[in-house]
Amino acid sequence: PSMRTPAAMIVGLVLCPCGLLLTLTGTLAPNWRQVSLVPSQPVDVVWEQGIWDICRERQSTHDRLCGQADELGYFEQVPVRVAQGLMPSSLVLTLVGLVVAALGVRCWQPEPRHVVAGVAGLLLLLSGLMSLVPSSWYTQELWALPAASGSTLSVGYSLVLSYLGSCLEILGGLALTLSFHHSCKEH
Repeated sequence: PSMRTPAAMIVGLVLCPCGLLLTLTGTLAPNWRQVSLVPSQPVDVVWEQGIWDICRERQSTHDRLCGQADELGYFEQVPVRVAQGLMPSSLVLTLVGLVVAALGVRCWQPEPRHVVAGVAGLLLLLSGLMSLVPSSWYTQELWALPAASGSTLSVGYSLVLSYLGSCLEILGGLALTLSFHHSCKEH
């Protein structure tokens, strides 16, 4: 028996924690969308909207104030509500998948447990999809979500990080899922 861990497992164990960090940052940081050039506001004011908070930043002085009132019903919109449910659920499932992956990949055994690693891959693949759905839907509805008329809308960094994290989790999950192939070869 070889003491080497298969490359696909290593790839999965590298990509998935990176995906978890990006998705966590994207979930918590209040910047899924930026609203600028709001007609009734100074030119240098930017509103940053996340799935939990709205912040107002004056760019000339870098004064930032979070916890702003949701006057337009932004948090009541379906894509925001779906993101509030699926993003934390995805994070929990990613943690569970990483624990299962740690048990399957090696966990102080001479040989990896390929079936356990494959199951972890499926969990991590599912968690990546669970965070990709709200990120994609929010992006699709970005310009339809309520904002002051005449203002400029743009994608925020949190949304980009959520996308990247989702993709890394999906790729890492697929890599770990390849462990099923090795298990089938043995039997």
